[in-house]
Amino acid sequence: MSSRYIEIMDTTLRDGEQTSGVSFSASEKLTLAKLLLTELKVDRIEVASARVSKGEFDAVKQITSWASQNGYIDQVEVLCFVDKGISIDWMLDAGAKVQNLLTKGSLNHLTHQLRKSPEQHFLDIAANIKLATEKGISTNVYLEDWSNGMRNSKDYVFDYLDFLTQQSIKRVLLPDTLGVLTYDETFAYIKELVEKYPQLHFDFHAHNDYDLSVANAMEALKAGAHGLHLTLSGMGERAGNAPTASAIAVIKDFLPQFEIKVDEKSLYKISRLAENFSGFRIPVNKPVVGDNVFTQTAGIHADGDNKKNLYFNDLMPERFGRKRKYALGKTSGKANIEKNLEELGIPLTQEEIKKITKRVIELGDKKEVLTKDDLPYIISDVLDNNPSERKVIVESYVLTHAKGLKPSTTVLVNFNGEFIEEHAQGDGQFDAFVNALRKVYTLKEKSFPGLVDYSVRIPPGSHSDALCETIITWRDETREFVTRGLDSDQTVSAIKATEKMLNVIELG
Repeated sequence: MSSRYIEIMDTTLRDGEQTSGVSFSASEKLTLAKLLLTELKVDRIEVASARVSKGEFDAVKQITSWASQNGYIDQVEVLCFVDKGISIDWMLDAGAKVQNLLTKGSLNHLTHQLRKSPEQHFLDIAANIKLATEKGISTNVYLEDWSNGMRNSKDYVFDYLDFLTQQSIKRVLLPDTLGVLTYDETFAYIKELVEKYPQLHFDFHAHNDYDLSVANAMEALKAGAHGLHLTLSGMGERAGNAPTASAIAVIKDFLPQFEIKVDEKSLYKISRLAENFSGFRIPVNKPVVGDNVFTQTAGIHADGDNKKNLYFNDLMPERFGRKRKYALGKTSGKANIEKNLEELGIPLTQEEIKKITKRVIELGDKKEVLTKDDLPYIISDVLDNNPSERKVIVESYVLTHAKGLKPSTTVLVNFNGEFIEEHAQGDGQFDAFVNALRKVYTLKEKSFPGLVDYSVRIPPGSHSDALCETIITWRDETREFVTRGLDSDQTVSAIKATEKMLNVIELG
């Protein structure tokens, strides 16, 4: 069976920009327009609404200038209005060649918003299309509120489409403007139109108010629609539009009878760029482009991946320019650790891996989210902290910090079975801790090294709420040396670094 080609029109720069709080600059629109056409390889892009602002005009002018020079000008579209040619003049000044004319697709909208009869509306539309054609502008027609039109005023929709068959247009654009259609209705309505008007090209424009946009897009194609309108990450007004990544993956995997030319490998990169430009954050569980969707958290899943990829499906991350990750947390098993060590190229013994796994689970119990980049620091901390080699152990401590009072610490230190407790104040909690230790060492008649340098850093690639590493430089009578401590709490990481120092000087 031969495949049927489906046009993909991306409307992130027009309908997606109607997301609350989102506004792209002219340079950002130009960058995304270039990438959508040249890398993602969508068929068309809708880039703006006519007459909105000077900034919108400048953005369209930059895009059309680039598109004209590079052979894409017929793939750049602008939303226009039935306004006695004002939008067309705007289009001409901006250099655009394709208008998507916004018209009324339901009798309810026509009667209560425009307060015109169908005949008056059709005459106005005919005049607009005629003028556009004379000016060298081609026309696609939006039937706003078409879905409710099919539900409540089908005769009006048919009269309108009868009229459009006599006009010089390229496409009829069918929006589910309020996102109210079920997939059964989508299939039935579009099938009816395709069979009744085989000479017309129909695009389907889904909204996601009931989270049915991708399902509706699937049914629209099966019913005979010729094109889909999508936005990156489902950006758009209210609950947004049909998301590009999900729709493309569904077509590729479940609708082999249709052909599209979109390059899946560019989806993630361009979606992330749109996120950075717009400030519209992609949910971590968003299919295909979310941070978590190619992350295995449970150790049993990582183990299954080692055994004939038992937890893989057809949504392989490499399709979308991504890689599978194995999360580190309280549900991590040894298999998760091994997967990450394999990727980092760090060889460890099974006994060492057990210790690392134990430490990762401990941190996960504190609700810390760890990354592969944290792992070398955890390894260093665990392998450099062998309890059997410790002569001095900070068994317990209490840190207090109250308004109007100096920070204080009570500490209990174990010297090879001898326990000594002391209390001290300081300028901060760690300073109080060190002062308490100095008292312990005075009682033991031992010298205590001086603190030369103290620095705190987040392991590269980590998160500020996961791990911090405290690096302290010490000096005693004969040398200068460095110890490190790692923990999710900055003061605790400093205490760990200090305990390591105590054992360095004890062992000589």
